[in-house]
Amino acid sequence: MRLNEYVEFDATGLASLVDSGEVSSVELTHLAREAYELINPSINAVVEFYDDAETVVAADAGPFNGVPFLRKDIGPTEAGRLQEMGSRLFKGNRPETESFFFRRARDAGLRIVGRTTTTEFGTSGMSESMLHGVTRNPWDVARTTGGSSAGAAAAVAAGITPIAHGSDGGGSIRIPASWCGLVGLNPSRGRISGGPNNQDGAFGLSRPFVLCRTVRDMAAALDVFSGPHPGDPFIIAQPNRPYSQELSQATGRLRVGVARTKWGAVDIEPQILYALESVASLLLQFGHSVADVEPPYDSADYTKILLSGSCFTTRWLDGAAREFGRNIDKDTVEEINLKLYALGRDRGNAGVHELHEALRRMRFAVGEAIEDFDILLTPTMPISAPPHGGIYATTNPTLSAEEYLAADAALYQYLGVFNVTGQPSVSLPLAQSDDGLPIGLQIVGRFGDEATLVRLARDLEEAEPWNTRRPNTFAVEKC
Repeated sequence: MRLNEYVEFDATGLASLVDSGEVSSVELTHLAREAYELINPSINAVVEFYDDAETVVAADAGPFNGVPFLRKDIGPTEAGRLQEMGSRLFKGNRPETESFFFRRARDAGLRIVGRTTTTEFGTSGMSESMLHGVTRNPWDVARTTGGSSAGAAAAVAAGITPIAHGSDGGGSIRIPASWCGLVGLNPSRGRISGGPNNQDGAFGLSRPFVLCRTVRDMAAALDVFSGPHPGDPFIIAQPNRPYSQELSQATGRLRVGVARTKWGAVDIEPQILYALESVASLLLQFGHSVADVEPPYDSADYTKILLSGSCFTTRWLDGAAREFGRNIDKDTVEEINLKLYALGRDRGNAGVHELHEALRRMRFAVGEAIEDFDILLTPTMPISAPPHGGIYATTNPTLSAEEYLAADAALYQYLGVFNVTGQPSVSLPLAQSDDGLPIGLQIVGRFGDEATLVRLARDLEEAEPWNTRRPNTFAVEKC
């Protein structure tokens, strides 16, 4: 197999070639390394491609038999591998724990070949850190990929691997999926275990999953990674059948709520509204009922949640500093995160009680507001990918902690709310701007109902296929 052939396949397709003996898993890893060496200097997506990648142990079969896979440098861990969380404070950190997530990855045949960039502590939805520099969008290297799963999105969009690990605590899978033209699902709270040492991370706001290019890869990944483990805080309803089987099931008639108005301070760009209207019309053609949904929450309430959560960041960083024998200062932590650390220290234990109550209120308010809908259709992001160095980066010294969090709530207005409610939500690359940048639209399901999202995402992919679109910086184009 040549590189120009490798990049045309999604993960499911490559696995089928390994199954049939047309290509070996080691050959796929060689091709991933070739793509990495060719394109990574232009986009800075992969922090480390493992020297021993060709000998990485994975199962001999499984739905992703032999497919190269990349780990985001925060979240689930590989025992003995570096995990630096985009921060100088964690430089050289090698966890000893093997996460359930990566055990399942290996059991499914995925070959973990390296780690990707993330913003410091996953705080920012942009794509730059002081530790690893700027990760560039393959569609336009002058623009952000989005974050915090920045390197994962850039690597998949550019063709280094067809699928990569990401995580989402306030949009960190869906933001880069939208801006890099990928499929990015944030599963229901509790669908994927964070064990053995991070169950229900950040009160369920953060969930690990993947970024990929096709709906069938998304469904197969749900089958691989979902399911409870001992010690999980609660067990949600399990699916009626494997998610891959949902691809052949009828969708049924759905009640769809369409977000045609902004939910935060940032206005929706006209081209994104146009794309939203086009997909809403398509859903009507499918036979679904469509009605407007008003903003189900106040953006200021989400900002309060972010403010209250800063107390946990402070405690976590204090523990890390003690473990590594380092100080928390401008030499180890970026400007905005230093301010958030100080904010959490000042709020103390009061922040814990405030956070619990703020989460409860928002879940209740949003639940009542959207009760009549099976599915919501929203923009993923109100704007297309902005240039690097904007006001939303954690390296920006001009903002206070409060201003930064208000800006976060304003820009990611359709995303963090569903981390709070725990609902599954997926960004699909359903449109492009006049200048060729991807536009993602988000569909949101009821809690625990990824199955409906899989079926509807399949319908939209069939009606508006996107997998042939290629960014300006793509591995095969550099050959």
